[in-house]
Amino acid sequence: MAIVDAPRYRPAAIESGGIEAIPAERRHGSPWQLFATWSSPNLEFATVFVGVLGIIFGLSFWQAVAALALGNALGAITQGVLSTWGPREGLAQFVISRTAFGFFGNILPAGINTVMAGLGWFAVNSVSGAFALTTLTGMPTVLSLLIVVVIEVGVAFIGHDLVQTFERYAAIALGIIFLIATVVIVSHAHLGFTPKGGGFSFGGFTATAAAAFGYACGWNPYASDYSRYLPASTRRASIAWAAGLGNFVSCTVLMFAGAASATIAMSDSDPTGAFVSTMPTAVKDLTLIAIAIGAIAANALNIYSGAMSFLAAGIRIPFSLRRAIVALGFGVIGFFIAWSALADAGTKYNNFLLVIAYWIAPWLGVVLTDRYLRRGTSIAELLPDHRRYLNPAGIIAFVVAAFVSIWLFCDETFYTGPISKHTGVGDITALVGFVLAAILYFVLFKAFRPALGAPLSGGTHGTDGGVPVGIDAADDVA
Repeated sequence: MAIVDAPRYRPAAIESGGIEAIPAERRHGSPWQLFATWSSPNLEFATVFVGVLGIIFGLSFWQAVAALALGNALGAITQGVLSTWGPREGLAQFVISRTAFGFFGNILPAGINTVMAGLGWFAVNSVSGAFALTTLTGMPTVLSLLIVVVIEVGVAFIGHDLVQTFERYAAIALGIIFLIATVVIVSHAHLGFTPKGGGFSFGGFTATAAAAFGYACGWNPYASDYSRYLPASTRRASIAWAAGLGNFVSCTVLMFAGAASATIAMSDSDPTGAFVSTMPTAVKDLTLIAIAIGAIAANALNIYSGAMSFLAAGIRIPFSLRRAIVALGFGVIGFFIAWSALADAGTKYNNFLLVIAYWIAPWLGVVLTDRYLRRGTSIAELLPDHRRYLNPAGIIAFVVAAFVSIWLFCDETFYTGPISKHTGVGDITALVGFVLAAILYFVLFKAFRPALGAPLSGGTHGTDGGVPVGIDAADDVA
């Protein structure tokens, strides 16, 4: 009887192909690796700054902590749920999204995620890493930005196994450093801080919770990209807990530190410098190094998943290294976007966080409802490029919910919706967008009656979804 080697990590090998399904013989890993995968990218200054926003929005320290924890919990729950979808067919998140939107309808959300992940988030995190490196070394910010970007792109270019390996080791080092930094900050913070006038600002609370949710759920469209290599038989509960806890714990601890630091000092021109201002030199230097490494950990995922979303839109690139090539292209473009964002980074980041939630919330409402309505059925036969599967319910629900929620409830510096303006309810755009999209999709699904797949052999929670073929527009050169 021949002995077949078990699949193993190959972090030094460039991952070929694009968004094709991962066959059983290439599956490997443990579900608990996802705890590190979704911890490391949050252990950076962009997370800290969300905590600072709670104080900026006029909350007391503990009110801010409560709002941040609420937003993080909601984003972590959906992160856990979506991560369980990857192993069954071995597919990336925006390939699975085709069942809810159809092949052509999926181009819009996949395109939005391409821009937000491969360019938007990439620029945000690169800026925070560059500020940290400049504060540490005194080198020009543009040079710091270039160094950070080159490393980020290098990790993402190699692919899945190097990304997972980097996140695993980074989680340990960053976790230790930021825990020490948090203890130091809390020892100087004014935990009884209340804003002038005291009281409670419901609008500030909802804006803070929305910002936290926007950050935590910003990883949702990537979830199954990093669980699709797990064996199909992997326990779903373990996947959900690992991914959800990794997201929640890392976000909440660093946002707690950010809110605490804001009770000591704040700076629009140098937010990173303000965060480390009370630390002893050794802890300060280690924290700045950790912020730079954390930016790399976050952007390795952003570039990788941005490339996956780009290919999920049906773009045909006839090269075996098409995912790697797209990742490299995003890195170059993202560098120039980040360069332009170096000035007034704080205000731009605040706006960006809320905009993230504006589109992800209705997308979540659609895909979660779609999954519920398709429970117990296969999706493998609906996804191939040549099938050109149609489901207008998804794109209609998504666009209408996003438009209505933004129009009525948006509370941004560049636009305030009439309900937010006249009621003081704050920014509940994401909540309205999610609920409205879910209701609309449920009704439209029943009306349009899109095709369903065959029953799963394992029942409602079966793992035998089949391995789809013809998913990637360039499968013939994989």
